[in-house]
Amino acid sequence: MATFVCNDCGKCCASLGAYIRIERQLTGGDYYCRNGITGEVFPVHAQPAFADEIDEEFTSGQWESPGFRTGCIFMRKNPEGPGTVCAIYATRPQVCREFRCYHMLIYNAGGTIAGRMVGHHDILTDDPDLARIWSDEVKPLAVAAVSPKPADRSPGLITSPCSDPVWMQKVSAILASHGYRGEPVT
Repeated sequence: MATFVCNDCGKCCASLGAYIRIERQLTGGDYYCRNGITGEVFPVHAQPAFADEIDEEFTSGQWESPGFRTGCIFMRKNPEGPGTVCAIYATRPQVCREFRCYHMLIYNAGGTIAGRMVGHHDILTDDPDLARIWSDEVKPLAVAAVSPKPADRSPGLITSPCSDPVWMQKVSAILASHGYRGEPVT
């Protein structure tokens, strides 16, 4: 198993951030927030480098204005380079801690990362052979895995095959038959 390493893409903040709402400000950098999905209330502490900016957005009400911000109020541009950073990373909620923007690293025969499985069953790769294998052999397997099975789930309910260890083993076997190695990310 590969270990997830954040690449500061901001997908977690952009997709889940709309559900993280500030309930109350405790101090300039401390807040009680609510997860709009689970209802969980949790304390967070904004990093000092971002505390004033977040405080200003919160107290002015800007952060709730339509179109002002997409995603989480705590997502900030990385001041040290490309990408984004989480201003509450050390105290971020469980839903953010568990988010994975990729579910498998795929290595070529030389041991170099050739692709990443993203979303429910898509791939990011510049390797045309890997892209073809994924399209021809893995993608059809994924579609079959998420097709409604009346005995197992409600009609139309789509699940993610990447959460199924048997499906991940099948994908790894397909990749191995072509000289690639797939490692699920934990």
